[in-house]
Amino acid sequence: MDWIILWWILATLIVISGLIGVVVPALPGIPIMLAGLVLAAWTTGFEPVGWGTIGVLGALTALSVLIDFLAAAFGAKRQGASPRAFWGATLGAVVGLFFGLIGIVLGPFIGAVTAELTSGRGAQQAGRSGYGVWIGLILGTAAKLAIAFLMLGIFFMKHILN
Repeated sequence: MDWIILWWILATLIVISGLIGVVVPALPGIPIMLAGLVLAAWTTGFEPVGWGTIGVLGALTALSVLIDFLAAAFGAKRQGASPRAFWGATLGAVVGLFFGLIGIVLGPFIGAVTAELTSGRGAQQAGRSGYGVWIGLILGTAAKLAIAFLMLGIFFMKHILN
């Protein structure tokens, strides 16, 4: 088997795992995707996809990382959540991974609410904080998915047009 085919298979598997990481909390999905796309570009000697395109993909990756941090924080801040709620949501997201899709969706909310309740805030404020963090995480994930598909589109258009 040709080595180029093996490199393409590896690059494809890395990109697919990155796409999964976009929706699974605690996995850096877009940076993983970028690594797979850079490997794919390297496989072709950076001919159709040059360093300028890699730079654009890198900038989109940096934007997605920024969105990842700011979206949940913005949602939490908007609803009056404490920093403890953000960290509770993060822990809830990680624990939620073990409970499948329902855990991924509800884990951040439950984590934020629990963190707020253990800090002595009332149930109403804890619920608002959990809601804010949860909405922020959902909107952040939607934005990261858009960036992921934009990156794939840019990469494949470079291959098709060249």
